[in-house]
Amino acid sequence: MRSCFGRATAVLLFSCSPAYADVVAKAPDGMTIRIVAEAPIDGDAAWARLVDVATLWGSSHSYSGDAKSLSLDARAGGCWCEIWAGGEVEHGRVALVMPKQMLRVAGAFGPLQDLGVSAAMTFTLADGATAGTTRLTLDYKAVGSLLSGLDQLAPLVDQVLVEQVKRFVAVT
Repeated sequence: MRSCFGRATAVLLFSCSPAYADVVAKAPDGMTIRIVAEAPIDGDAAWARLVDVATLWGSSHSYSGDAKSLSLDARAGGCWCEIWAGGEVEHGRVALVMPKQMLRVAGAFGPLQDLGVSAAMTFTLADGATAGTTRLTLDYKAVGSLLSGLDQLAPLVDQVLVEQVKRFVAVT
């Protein structure tokens, strides 16, 4: 099977202002989503916010309906898990940790989990354009069979990820 992985790309660049997602390319067996945002916090605060998935992730995009059920063990092999009275789910497994720089989680999130696709979400932190700000780049790459229909899911996945990045940027 010839893979189209790498051809499907959704790219969004935004800062603290509202933004909208746009899927610029897609393929039935793969997708790449990239979101870049700048947060008005320094690198230490950005890292702390990133690894606190109960704050980063929205309740409406959890199995339990409560983001407080989410946890992230930010070490290689650690679990991005959700545990609640009604069940448990492993959303992903931490594959790479470079504190204050990069976090990669291998896992097919949400409805992708049932499709048997392979996916990785990478968060990269860097100094922002001005002092005291941090640029976050989120890359989500997923590949599966031609039957997985990732081209149909790419806009929805992009929308969900944009929502989480907006939450990251909206520091309270």
